[in-house]
Order: sequence, then structure tokens, then C-alpha cells
Amino acid sequence: MSRRRAAAVVGLGVCAWSAFAALTLIVVSRHGAPLPPDRALLAWSLGHRPPVALAAARGLTDTGTGAVPYALVIAAGLIAGRTARQRCAAALMGLLCLGLGQAVRYGVMDLVGRVRPPYGDWAALASGWSYPSGHTTTSALTAGLLITALWLRAPRGRGPLTLLAACWGAGVGLTRIFLGVHWFTDVLGGWLFAAGWLALLLTAAARWPPADFRDRDRGRY
Repeated sequence: MSRRRAAAVVGLGVCAWSAFAALTLIVVSRHGAPLPPDRALLAWSLGHRPPVALAAARGLTDTGTGAVPYALVIAAGLIAGRTARQRCAAALMGLLCLGLGQAVRYGVMDLVGRVRPPYGDWAALASGWSYPSGHTTTSALTAGLLITALWLRAPRGRGPLTLLAACWGAGVGLTRIFLGVHWFTDVLGGWLFAAGWLALLLTAAARWPPADFRDRDRGRY
């Protein structure tokens, strides 16, 4: 990673963590009470739920948890590496990024202890506290790792694949609002947390790459 790109990643991380900290303080100071955008978007969702849209949202939201994100992270590792050893190392690093990110998010979620929207408004199953959104964080981290891998190694045509990954990551978060199981600020918090966490891990990976990456691809870092 060039110095310019490394500085851009660090700057993105600082902005994301600062915004996440500010949003978390607002949520905590209000004891988890929804903000005006939270109420407005939930009300809009309740008034725009045709059966086809609900089915599509449920199908998309299910891809934001379980085996799908981990499979996509492994795929990102296979794309990022050149040799078999590099691919294994990249996949393990991606899985570590996702797993640790989820663990830290759980800690934040328990500390904040925000209650979800009213149960009667739910159009999908959900459990646990509300902030930050787990599906949103997981899908955003996964999409970020995929996009990083595509820009590192993918051949021509990576633009459409990058857009597809970004739309998927954003779409999963939006379904959580549409299905009534999260407030908008839960989803925003998940996006900010994912951006900050990914920037942190990418910076660490750029500074201390595995030996196989360092020996074979020194010019790329």
C-alpha cells in the first residue's frame, strides 16, 4: 500500500471512529430513545410493505448473517492471494477481521443496551440489543473485505463487482430498517463501526503483512 493510500485509510478510520463515538454518545445520552429520523423511517417502512418487498427484504437480510458472510470472506482471501500460501493467509486474516469485529461489536452492544423498535412492528425475527446492528456490521465488513480483495488482485471488470458488493452490504443494512427490527441509527452505527474496524485492520495488515506476502509482493506494500 502506498503512503498516500495508507494515509487515506487512516483518515477514513479516524473519521469513522469519531462519528461512531459521537453517535454512540447521543444514543446513550437519550437512554436509547429513537431520534426523529428513526421514527420517520420506521413509519415509512410500516406504510410500504407489499408482500413481494417483504419477501425480498427477508431473503436479502438472511445473507447478512450465518455462513454466507464467512464464505464471502474466504472468497475474498482467495482473490487477494497469488499463491496457495498467500490465499490461505489472506483468508485467515479476513476471518480474523470479521470474527474480532463481531466480538467487539457484541461488547459495545451490551454496554449500550439499546432496546429495539416495538415488537409489533417487526416483520422478521431478531434477538439481543439493538445498537449497533449486527447484520449491518457483518455485511459491511464482508463487503469491505471483498472490495479490498477485488482492487488488489481482480482482473478487468472489477468495477461492476465492486458495485455489487457495495450494494449488497448497504442493502442488508437497509432491510433491517425496512423489516422494523432496527432503528436507522442502529444501522448507521453498524456502518460506521465497520468502516472504522476495517480501516484499523487494513492499516495493521499493510504495516505487518504475513512473511509470504512480504517476501513475494514487497513492492505492493
